[in-house]
Amino acid sequence: MQATATAAISGETTMSELLDISPGAQRALFRKYHIGGCSSCGFRPDETLAQVCARNENLPVAEVIEYLHTSQEEDRRMQISPAELAQAIQAGSTKVIDVRTREEYEAAKIEGSILLSQELMQEILGKWDRAALTVFVDHHGVRCMDAAAYFAGHGFTQARALRGGIDAWSQEIDPSIPRYHLE
Repeated sequence: MQATATAAISGETTMSELLDISPGAQRALFRKYHIGGCSSCGFRPDETLAQVCARNENLPVAEVIEYLHTSQEEDRRMQISPAELAQAIQAGSTKVIDVRTREEYEAAKIEGSILLSQELMQEILGKWDRAALTVFVDHHGVRCMDAAAYFAGHGFTQARALRGGIDAWSQEIDPSIPRYHLE
């Protein structure tokens, strides 16, 4: 399904539509072109991709679209399914790091997961095995991609994000974990 959706990206795609099609697009645009990461390089939701490219050194739209396709494929490789994570947990070969708020974590969590804090982040960066499977979890699998990408950028070769987040885990693996909606 996502491969078909990616084909729909064009210069006339608004940035809001682009982020719906590919939630990791903003991370990808910032990584390669320094677009969308701060107020000085941000974009409006109603701007088209072509407009954003034009005001960022006239970037070739086709090149940017191709990069977004590649980046989306890289994002898919960085994800782990709930079933794959369940197997890894059962094998005892993974650490599960939850990047949600303390309130969300206390309301619904994967058994054995650890809530990310500044102190834990420093411990991970300083002491953890960078080749071990480390899986990041959030509500729907969007923000945890940022965490996985961050740690992958710091040499964690098996940093992964739980596809669909705790919501997918609750649906596919452990229905005793309550599902919730944030307002």
